Amino acid sequence: MQINVTGHHVDITEPLRNYVNEKFERLERHFDNVKDVHVVLSVEKLRHTAEATMHITGGKLFADHTQDDMYAAIDGLTDKLDRQIKKHKEKMTDHHRSEGSIKKAF
Repeated sequence: MQINVTGHHVDITEPLRNYVNEKFERLERHFDNVKDVHVVLSVEKLRHTAEATMHITGGKLFADHTQDDMYAAIDGLTDKLDRQIKKHKEKMTDHHRSEGSIKKAF
């Protein structure tokens, strides 16, 4: 998984980049078919916003989160993406029963 982190009115420091990488590794444990992720961190006055676009097999997921602290915004973002990944993974699995439920008439 390739993670691109960019900043809008904020400098991306090494601890901030490491924190984003650490959080997105958790998402990769739930769903391993992630191609790439583009994360944009921005600051407007006291609002810290983190948004991400995640390209996965079968689609594209987007989420954003705004908080007073950048680390809290990243946490909220990863929680939202985690829920979306679980929902996408659930949609991809086939829940229909196999041929074991068909009764044969004798």
